[in-house]
Amino acid sequence: MTIGRAPSDTRAGTRVGNRTTDDAHFSGQQPRAVQKALGMLEAVAHLGPGTTAKEIATFTGVPSATAYRMLNLLVAEGFLVRVPDLSGFALGRRTAELSHAASASGPSPSLHDQVEEMRTHTRYGLHVASFNAGRLRFVDKDPDHEIIGITTLSKNVHSNALGKLLLAYDDRILDDLELRRLTEFTIHDRDELDEQLRSVRLQGFAFEIQECRLGRSALAVPIRDHADLVAGGLCVQGSFERVTPDDRELVGFLFDCARRLTGLL
Repeated sequence: MTIGRAPSDTRAGTRVGNRTTDDAHFSGQQPRAVQKALGMLEAVAHLGPGTTAKEIATFTGVPSATAYRMLNLLVAEGFLVRVPDLSGFALGRRTAELSHAASASGPSPSLHDQVEEMRTHTRYGLHVASFNAGRLRFVDKDPDHEIIGITTLSKNVHSNALGKLLLAYDDRILDDLELRRLTEFTIHDRDELDEQLRSVRLQGFAFEIQECRLGRSALAVPIRDHADLVAGGLCVQGSFERVTPDDRELVGFLFDCARRLTGLL
């Protein structure tokens, strides 16, 4: 008996969780197969939605038969999808999730530079948050204005301006949301919160007045991606006496800034 190597069996794959993988699917050349698969994703990203299998095979230099087999696997795993008329392919949900996860790990240099320039035009703290995967995560914090209780903001999205933006544009989070009362001003009634979220969608901005921390208020506007979907928010924080939803000049400043950040988050 040989110790350290299991007998090969090309009739069956390796058991992983509840799935069986075909180890011999690409004749044992897994590294090369991975390179080809990544090349196909790159081809669709470069050539755009509707890219045909023939175009992908040409772009990657992969034989047509192999390309079709690998494309079907990428579709089955959610990295690619077929366009509605079935003539070609587009990037799928799992590819988008990877892209969003990478962008959420930190701000792009261009985003940071833009926000830094914006900070020179306001005396208040200016912060950027991502809403990736339904979570509030700060990706560019104003170095001159510390965010006190940042964990509290993320865990109690109903009590702060950025969190209300997230809820307004992704109401799935509302199902399991606990409306904890952090201050005497915190909205803890579901009907009242629903009414304010409707107002957020109508006016295009959210606000908090001493709801998360006494003495502090904030305004927030959505940052959108190139598909016009809300990807995060831009928030200004300051004294509750100065940062108010009635300050149309400040609200207008935020809207202008958010438009400049479109597609950068």
